[in-house]
Amino acid sequence: MDHYYWFALKSVPQVGNVTFLRLLAHFGSPEKALKASLDELCSVKGVSAAAARSIAEHDCRDEAAAECEKVQAAGVQVVDVLSERYPRLLMQIADPPPFFYLMGSLQGSETAVAMVGSRHASQYGVCTATRLARELAEQGVTVVSGMARGIDTASHWGCLKAGGRSIAVLGCGVDVIYPPENDALYRALCDGGALVSEFPMGTSPLPENFPRRNRIISALARGVLVVEAGEGSGSLITAQYALEQGREVFAVPGNVTTSGSRGVNGLIKQGAKLVERVEDILEELAIEPQATHPLQKPPSFPLTPQEAELYALLCQGVLQIDEIIVQSALTAGEVSATLLRLEMKGIITQLPGKRFAVV
Repeated sequence: MDHYYWFALKSVPQVGNVTFLRLLAHFGSPEKALKASLDELCSVKGVSAAAARSIAEHDCRDEAAAECEKVQAAGVQVVDVLSERYPRLLMQIADPPPFFYLMGSLQGSETAVAMVGSRHASQYGVCTATRLARELAEQGVTVVSGMARGIDTASHWGCLKAGGRSIAVLGCGVDVIYPPENDALYRALCDGGALVSEFPMGTSPLPENFPRRNRIISALARGVLVVEAGEGSGSLITAQYALEQGREVFAVPGNVTTSGSRGVNGLIKQGAKLVERVEDILEELAIEPQATHPLQKPPSFPLTPQEAELYALLCQGVLQIDEIIVQSALTAGEVSATLLRLEMKGIITQLPGKRFAVV
């Protein structure tokens, strides 16, 4: 029940993040704000009469108690703005959440770069995101993204499989796995980084949630890298938030003949730093490159004959699983099992559409 009054005040209609923080600054705690008289509430600068009446009249006890039970049952942490664990960078934005839900762990001094892009990513986009995320991890940089399909997923996996830390900011409750096929990624993030959400437990991934969560993705990082984005992409919203928050904006140039590159190429025209290699990011953020891999040694384990055969095929380029079956001397079952072993060893990665590529 540690955050009972935090949940209660946040559930009151008319009380958004800014009003919540004004009340907290005035009264010192959500409990005192909820127990204040209507006259006391009306006296708080920046708090509307409608919000004051809503606080005085709204009965939020059952809702807050239920939220406490959900948090405790799921083993979720709640980090509020009064906590030393609350990220300093997040506190600097215009409307930081008064508290957020956390699975995994945060490190107070970690250097982070956000990576975002299209949900319908091309092979080029996925491979580029995976490579850059891996190289950022090798330099000790945390990768922040949104766990969406496409570029987000490739960025998280590229970082995690290099032994780095990655943070996912969700557009749903922290206890909701979305998209559902990212179940393994969700669990890997709990172990190798963090899952963060400002939305109450059990919140569905509603479309209106994602633009809001984008401001937190950019806030947690020193810069935002857009790998692939068409016109109107949500990634461009994240880039806009980054500019408003004083963060650097980076972009990987895309194919000029495809509509999925117009957004990211437009960012470059507007002044985003063009990124071809990880050094382009490190130089702009004044991060000293590390000469050696700080996280893990190159894989030294032997491959079975079946693993070696599929690895040799994939070294020639990205292949769909049916193509691998046709080109190899293995059965469909043997191919599936062998690909899974190679993936678990961190040698290959699975792309959308059951395509596979060497990491």
